Amino acid sequence: MIRNQYVHIRCMGGYVYILASRKNGTLYTGVTSDLEQRIWEHREGITGGFTKKYGVHMLVWYRDYSDIRDAIEDEKRIKRWRRKWKLELIERINPDWDDLSSALNH
Repeated sequence: MIRNQYVHIRCMGGYVYILASRKNGTLYTGVTSDLEQRIWEHREGITGGFTKKYGVHMLVWYRDYSDIRDAIEDEKRIKRWRRKWKLELIERINPDWDDLSSALNH
């Protein structure tokens, strides 16, 4: 049984994402296995904490991974980045700071 659980975790994909309160506003970096669900949770205030307190609900950047462990590792790395680097990452793919959540599959 433990072996099957390990295989499931190993094969599960994931996402690293950055939310913003507005263009050049407060940023939040997170990781999840279900991006659409997680964004909904942030918007509904279900997650509480930082994103609820600071109104950080706009999906401005995300990357998908075939292995959740890689996503977790990358999230930790990005969280250590300077703010300037995060802004550059966002602006490379989303210069207008559009909310990318509308492009997610529903």
